[in-house]
Amino acid sequence: MNPTFIKQLEQNEFTALDIDILTRVAKPLVLPSQHVLLNQGEVADSFYFILEGTSHACYITQQGKQFSKEFYWEQDWIIGFESLIKGIPSPYLVETLTTTVLLCLPISSVHEWRSESHPLYIKLLETQLMYKENKERFMLHTPKERYEIFCQDFPQLLTRLNDYQIAAYLGITHVSLSRIKTRIKDSN
Repeated sequence: MNPTFIKQLEQNEFTALDIDILTRVAKPLVLPSQHVLLNQGEVADSFYFILEGTSHACYITQQGKQFSKEFYWEQDWIIGFESLIKGIPSPYLVETLTTTVLLCLPISSVHEWRSESHPLYIKLLETQLMYKENKERFMLHTPKERYEIFCQDFPQLLTRLNDYQIAAYLGITHVSLSRIKTRIKDSN
């Protein structure tokens, strides 16, 4: 089993028996780009740990417009907490953006961690909460400032994402992003 995954579990107080059980049920997957892990409106039966690659969660309106929720990359967990907690279908789509290597685990494990208030479950919730608060604060900035913050905070994503994906994350059109990039380039 992947040493990064085992280290993550060890750091979060899993016992050797817990790690053995999880490594036996974890199914390694290698998926191409644009592979849908979870459709909007479906109930998840799995969650994922990313070993390599980039994935994306987004809301899709009835008109087909995408609003980026978040990106995931190496050593991220993909778990839909709203669906998990409320027992409802996913309000967003999750897909790979690049060829992605991940571990697929049964969602029942997260339900168990939740019922036990397991340290990893608490860490995952805290990480999600901090992400949400940071994204709210991020959206208070102008589009140009959001792009500059994105470049500063996520430089590894600049080469992995196209302008449409970055613009969706910033909450602007790709045309607006192109204008912002041109203005920044011209001012330098």
